[in-house]
Amino acid sequence: MRSAATVFLVASLTIAAPLSAKADDASDIRAAISAQLGAFNSGNGAEAYSYAAPNIKSMFPNPDVFMGMVQSAYDPVYHSQSAVFGPMKPEGPGFRQEVYLTDRKGKSWIASYTLERQPDGSMKITGCALRKGEDVAV
Repeated sequence: MRSAATVFLVASLTIAAPLSAKADDASDIRAAISAQLGAFNSGNGAEAYSYAAPNIKSMFPNPDVFMGMVQSAYDPVYHSQSAVFGPMKPEGPGFRQEVYLTDRKGKSWIASYTLERQPDGSMKITGCALRKGEDVAV
């Protein structure tokens, strides 16, 4: 009886471990994106840049260059009025997180972020694709 209980406990812990890792990933993903959106809205380029993964930093070597790119190509991300997190799924070596944004003109957008866990344990943004949402109003 005792060994059956031990086997059940070990099996339970083995099954639960991956679930908690996924919960940590989802929490870290939401925290990184939310913090970067907050930094954009407050104009804090250095903080926004700190959430970028090395691949992004290699293309945009400092916060000023990065912020210039975001301002010109990602205005709905740069000045979002609201953000609602949609589906998150594993993808390649990282994750894809959909975020439903409302821009400063009240239009909806979908930002599809990719993120990867870094060697130091942090979650960093490796990319963002932006597409128009399906607004009912014109």
